[in-house]
Amino acid sequence: MTTAERTRASQAEVEHFAERLDRLVDNIERIIKGKTDVVQLALVGMLAEGHLLIEDVPGVGKTTLARAMAESIDGTLSRIQFTPDLLPTDVTGVQIFSNASNKFEFHPGSVFANIVLGDEINRASPKTQSALLEVMEEHQVTVDGVPHPVPDPFVVIATQNPVELDGTYNLPEAQLDRFMMRLRIGYPNQAAEMEIIDALNTRHFRPELSALITPDEFRRMSDIGDRIHVAPNVRHYIVSIARETRNIPQLRLGASPRGSASLARAARAFAAAAGRTYVMPEDIKTLAPHVLTHRLILTPEAELQGVSAAGLLERVLAEVPVPAERDSG
Repeated sequence: MTTAERTRASQAEVEHFAERLDRLVDNIERIIKGKTDVVQLALVGMLAEGHLLIEDVPGVGKTTLARAMAESIDGTLSRIQFTPDLLPTDVTGVQIFSNASNKFEFHPGSVFANIVLGDEINRASPKTQSALLEVMEEHQVTVDGVPHPVPDPFVVIATQNPVELDGTYNLPEAQLDRFMMRLRIGYPNQAAEMEIIDALNTRHFRPELSALITPDEFRRMSDIGDRIHVAPNVRHYIVSIARETRNIPQLRLGASPRGSASLARAARAFAAAAGRTYVMPEDIKTLAPHVLTHRLILTPEAELQGVSAAGLLERVLAEVPVPAERDSG
């Protein structure tokens, strides 16, 4: 059954979605101070069942945010510390011969969890990074020709430091494209940083977080997001933005069709978080920098000229005509 064929989400359902998401935001903000917008965007991406890449300088709370999101869901959590010596089989699993049963048995790797926290993902070798390609797209891993499904729901939340380059490997374009959003936390404001300092002066500065939703509740919220209405002119707007990025000479790669689909999925959850049963064009403009920028690959000449993918996307968003909101609901 396609999204268009499903029953449109009711106002009561989206209000339930928004209320639950607000509770999750409040829970996480017990630890992540002064970053409401980032926390909400991260939860929107997760509840749209998209994988998240949290990229920023050291010490701003990338791993803390990822852990807090994972702990807010009463599901299984697996943390992978990506290092150069991490093997693909550590991630996916391996077949091991059992003397007891006299046959090979599958031993699951670290990806077999509802929430997989990949810390410093760009420190693993390209071979190990590629072990995530299948599972991020198909929610299964294939070992010795046998597919093994991972738990449902399944979300990868990865972190990386874009500044430190020693001992790191750039994520391949195919893997970047599998992340629904790339988020940056940024430095806290003065008041929030003072709260952080006060908290760090206590011995047990990190409060325990309660799991607020179960995996079943997660699926129900995701289902509500899937049934948010996206009008034809808004879908046309999404596709027009993506297609325009493919015509920019400074870009070696524009936004992929997967990027367009991810933008639509994220916009549905974003609208539900706002208590709406329909997506507005403004939702697309708000989310596009987080969903599309990391998919835009500059040409070498553009990099040398100091051109940024974010700047090019900003130009696209300014040039592509915005549909009238009265036709969006």
